[in-house]
Amino acid sequence: MYGIGVGGMLPLILSRTSAALSAQALQGTSVEKHPNRILVVIELSGGNDGLNTVVPFGDPAYYRARPKIGIIEREVIKVADGFGFHPSMVGFERLYKDGRLAVVHGCGYDHPSLSHFSSMGFWHTGVPNGGEPLGWLGRLADATYPATSKNVIVNLGNSQSLAVRGQQHSPLVFDDPGRFRRDGTDEEKHALAMLSESRTTSNATLDFLANTAKNATESSDFVRRASTSYRTPVDYGQGGGLAGNLQRVAALIAAEMPTRLYYVTYQGNSFDTHVQQADLHTRLLMYTADAVRGFMDDVARLGRGDDVAVMIFTEFGRRVEENGSLGTDHGTATPMFLVGKAVKGGFYSRHPSLTDLDDGNMKMTTDFRRVYATAIKEWLGYDQTQAVLKGTFAPMGVFA
Repeated sequence: MYGIGVGGMLPLILSRTSAALSAQALQGTSVEKHPNRILVVIELSGGNDGLNTVVPFGDPAYYRARPKIGIIEREVIKVADGFGFHPSMVGFERLYKDGRLAVVHGCGYDHPSLSHFSSMGFWHTGVPNGGEPLGWLGRLADATYPATSKNVIVNLGNSQSLAVRGQQHSPLVFDDPGRFRRDGTDEEKHALAMLSESRTTSNATLDFLANTAKNATESSDFVRRASTSYRTPVDYGQGGGLAGNLQRVAALIAAEMPTRLYYVTYQGNSFDTHVQQADLHTRLLMYTADAVRGFMDDVARLGRGDDVAVMIFTEFGRRVEENGSLGTDHGTATPMFLVGKAVKGGFYSRHPSLTDLDDGNMKMTTDFRRVYATAIKEWLGYDQTQAVLKGTFAPMGVFA
């Protein structure tokens, strides 16, 4: 499925119209301190094994728990006292040595869920166990950008993420620009086509829907042209999924798309490594590290290195102990990553104990919403993080 956040969602649009129209009256009341800055959020779906990503080689408990799949110390890319990256993550090594990569230990939330669906929903909304219907990025867009601003959010994936669902801003959603189209039933597509051709009327609701539909049509054409014409000498590595999507983000940035929030997914539950983890995880981490390094080098080439930051997360980590199938099972705390020229590189927070466990799982040391608050306040310059995150979470001082 490919499309625009509004296509195929006409009933939802109608339910949001009232709020969006009301918000238009408040246009200009939010303050953008850094109007050119862009946040790219990367989702590693499936529950990435943080312990074999950021390897605690200095802790003997790691090797006791993982005698077969633990990363041998001599192979670890050592970057800090007792910690290093998986040997396939040469891309991250380069970013770290350049001072462009921050690692935040032990991210999670209280009373963690080991379900992919519910845990990812908590990360998407930023309100664990709260039943929140909107995404944290959707709420952020609603709070910081006028309702009439176009294409504030772009979601690259095969379906719209809950993270980008807002009341006032409908994200563009696509994977393959060559097949970028509006989704939905024939009746919904026909209605949106008619609306996109409508002229201004005295009906504010119809005008809003007509403008939304027109923007959808124009934006799909823009995305196709920008993606098709983009050429870069930068090597994003192998693995077309994430690398291809990040290159598409670079193409839109080069074409001066007004987007400020990009959401990029690594397709499927790729990181759900229950069985024979080693080879698959090696490839996934290599693809991820190379793609992120390539993207950061590319935006620097475009002269936008000062304007772009990346956040990387997964819905949970894995259990400390390896399983009998040479894999790992669903766990809890996991590292998050922030990347950018303005990042003060290094390690943040405290790594969870590998012996003081909760039923075999690590106890989180960092509420993941602190990392969200860091991106919102320190990077994007919006001070009212508690309004977006529905709680007070202290930023971490990651950005210069």
